[in-house]
Amino acid sequence: MNPHQGHTTGNTFFDMWNPDVLLVTILVGAIYLAIIGPWQKRFADATPVSSKKKAAFLTGLALFYLAQGSPVNYYGHHYFFSLHMVQQSFLYLIVPPLLLVGMPEWLLTRIFPIGWRRKVLNFFTNPLLGALGFNVLFSFYHVPFIFEEVSLYPAWMSLYHAVLFVAAFMMWWPIVSPISEKQTQLSDLKKVAYIFANSVLITPACALIIFSDSQLYESYRLAPELIAGHSAFEDQRLGGVLMKLIQEGVYSSILGYTFFRWYKRERAKDEIEFADILAAKAEESKSRV
Repeated sequence: MNPHQGHTTGNTFFDMWNPDVLLVTILVGAIYLAIIGPWQKRFADATPVSSKKKAAFLTGLALFYLAQGSPVNYYGHHYFFSLHMVQQSFLYLIVPPLLLVGMPEWLLTRIFPIGWRRKVLNFFTNPLLGALGFNVLFSFYHVPFIFEEVSLYPAWMSLYHAVLFVAAFMMWWPIVSPISEKQTQLSDLKKVAYIFANSVLITPACALIIFSDSQLYESYRLAPELIAGHSAFEDQRLGGVLMKLIQEGVYSSILGYTFFRWYKRERAKDEIEFADILAAKAEESKSRV
């Protein structure tokens, strides 16, 4: 069975733009804006949400629809492995941190009550589980025989993608740390190490695709060639390169931001300590006089 069988260019509006995904995306955005806007007064400890947080959340929603509801999803699933990898880069490496950054803490603490947070959420957002869980699932997905089997059954593919999406939130939670309780926080230096570990763990899946000397995925080999001269094998290699470049860009940006934030904090501490030393010496000099 070929998952591309029966698909030709010029499919219906519903195939290309997924109005159901668009409706859900708009509904989630509307509820978010209502909660942080006119409904905010219903929450006793609610504080105003900054424009940056709003922009992050809404951008995350827009990119989610671009990846999951636009023609990127259609052509990525049926014709171009490279687009499929771009889709996954958006869904797992860009959308989750944007949505987490955009969620106000007072709302998250209501979604996850303290008892539930301590018993369940802290377990599932454990850094070791988050890093291994997401990267192992992601690597397994790209093992050719697993990929081909899952792609034959839309329900199984949707389920696997949903699990990966949740695993991506688990992986990003220790980095973004949307709830400021000590047990959910990593120090900046630990975040640097955690981000580096994630960049290493995802490399085997990308390397398998980039350096393969043959076509790994039969379903894409059998797909119609929509761009003359652009073979399925070249597109496969392009997909691996794009995934790695996007991953490196995202992780490098977060790594740089985290490192410089740690540096600024340490420098500020040193300046305070130096000022305290100078003040102590000044007091000592006055007492001698």
